[in-house]
Amino acid sequence: MHHIMPDKCKRVLGVGSPLLDILAPVEESFLAANIDGEKGGMMLTASENIDRVVEMLDHKVDIVPGGAAGNTVFALAELGMPVAMLGKTGCDRYGEIYCGGLQKAGGSTEGFFTTETIPTGKCLSLITPDGERTMRTFFGASSALTPDEVKSLDFSRYSVVYIEGYQLFHRQMIDEVLIQAQNAGCRIALDLASFEVVNQFKADLIKILENYIDLVFANEEEAAALLGSGSPQNHAAQLARMCEVAAVKLGRGGAVIAVRDRIVPIKIEPVEPVDTTAAGDLWAAGFLYGYLNGKPLEICGKFASITAREVVQVVGSKIPEEKWQLIRNEICQY
Repeated sequence: MHHIMPDKCKRVLGVGSPLLDILAPVEESFLAANIDGEKGGMMLTASENIDRVVEMLDHKVDIVPGGAAGNTVFALAELGMPVAMLGKTGCDRYGEIYCGGLQKAGGSTEGFFTTETIPTGKCLSLITPDGERTMRTFFGASSALTPDEVKSLDFSRYSVVYIEGYQLFHRQMIDEVLIQAQNAGCRIALDLASFEVVNQFKADLIKILENYIDLVFANEEEAAALLGSGSPQNHAAQLARMCEVAAVKLGRGGAVIAVRDRIVPIKIEPVEPVDTTAAGDLWAAGFLYGYLNGKPLEICGKFASITAREVVQVVGSKIPEEKWQLIRNEICQY
């Protein structure tokens, strides 16, 4: 790989919505009766709609720091990488839980801004018995990050800026991030987030990928939404022509990584998923860990598979500490 980072700057800045995840296992019937829209995927909703559903849930919900980029950043912190996150929270209990969680994991809160007028964002993740999640999100304070706040951050402190695709909803802010990161010489990684996001921003996305992005992560649906019909190998190759490194994730089928004209298939050991929440986010964390440490793509893909494999075996995005210990031991062997 042509770009090995010196140790002093192996720092990752996650750019995303610091959302508190509210996780609840539900039956199919609960979903059908109480949730508008299709099962699966992510839709935006008002804060009070989330509160209303939470009140109807008779059992305890789990509350953990989340958001797509947040999940990746927290996982990288667990792997011992220096990380920070650029985002905005409210001045409330949820905001405190989020910042406290990042500090406890070893991350920096230097990229956090707060607002007193809007509550911290939250994402209700309803998990049906088949392990599928249906997400309803209130972006809250996370939508209020301004281009000026972005400008005030020193991007030269980071080697990789990792952006969740959901940030395309905040267009002026994300344009500023892309400009600042590129000017500072950062590598810029983008995860395409969801097929809904791709469908909404298709024309813009192609431009952004061609002009700014060095690494792109997509799943099969997102790649197909962006590029039309074709095999995952073909999609990965097309994406790698726009960026430098492209990964198309295939769930149980592993992944395909493309760099320039080379295609690297990544196999995974099959596991029975309990909940697919954050699988893509943790995949990105494993991959970036390998990438930042100058490992070959095959090994980056292996690390990605290890972290994704573990997160689908728990409900939500939080892997317990004893499991992290095993992951670190497994990764150390390479």
